Amino acid sequence: MIGKGHAIASTRASIDYGWNQEKEAAIVLKEHVAGDTPAEIAEEFKIIQSQNERCIRNTLSFILSPTIEDGKDLSKKNLEEIAKRFLKEMNLQNNQSIAFVHRDKAHTHVHVYTNRIGFDGKAYNDSFIGKRSQVAADNVAKELGLTRVREVQKEKLHELKGLRQGIKNINDRVLQTRPKSIDEYISKMKALKVDVIPTINKANQLQGFRIAYKGVSLKASEVDRSMSGNRLIPQISQNRSYTRLMEAPKNIMVLNKSVQLSSNLSTKIAKELIKGIVKTVRDTGIGYGY
Repeated sequence: MIGKGHAIASTRASIDYGWNQEKEAAIVLKEHVAGDTPAEIAEEFKIIQSQNERCIRNTLSFILSPTIEDGKDLSKKNLEEIAKRFLKEMNLQNNQSIAFVHRDKAHTHVHVYTNRIGFDGKAYNDSFIGKRSQVAADNVAKELGLTRVREVQKEKLHELKGLRQGIKNINDRVLQTRPKSIDEYISKMKALKVDVIPTINKANQLQGFRIAYKGVSLKASEVDRSMSGNRLIPQISQNRSYTRLMEAPKNIMVLNKSVQLSSNLSTKIAKELIKGIVKTVRDTGIGYGY
């Protein structure tokens, strides 16, 4: 089981999300709250939070994710026990909390929302809360005989390995059609159910690409190094010309508008082009005279 946690400011919106019936949500735990709607519970949180107005991120949000196999067999009572033990591990058993199970996907998971402000008006220390959440979830998994973090990570890596290979195969098929622009490449990938999302900063500079496929979002380079922007852009630019690309383009069209390349991406492309030139020289036996 994996645990994630962080402090948030959007109490009502988060509880609304937890209660989302489209995700087959069900309450599995209520601690020190009596309300029956997100608005009522958020108001109960707010009453306690009013004792400490200096704390802005005054709600703690946790996600507890058992493995797919473990999740199939966990009843509402089992999930309540998991949430209770987790809160005790985090020393939050005396704070207001509500937990929901989501079963909208094959992967059952629990959302826990806890008031960061205690009944004494003091704010819970959220230092390293992400790491502490992982340790607490792992301890609960050990106590209850559930699959632990290391095994969950292996399962996720196995799932991602298949997805990455599937994306790479689609990418290779699209590149074989020799798209002549990034937009043409994006369009052809989308037609095959893969979303290629340009990462453009506030200075209108392209930094790279993200890939969204079957509910998973990854950097293009995390799918395969050949899909990183510094390799993809020269390859597609080359499709427009019979001559070898000699330098990184200053601007390219992305999503029907001209954008600059970030200095980091431009430098990486330049290095890739130099590698290509050196390889050509070696392959052809052409040397430099001195």
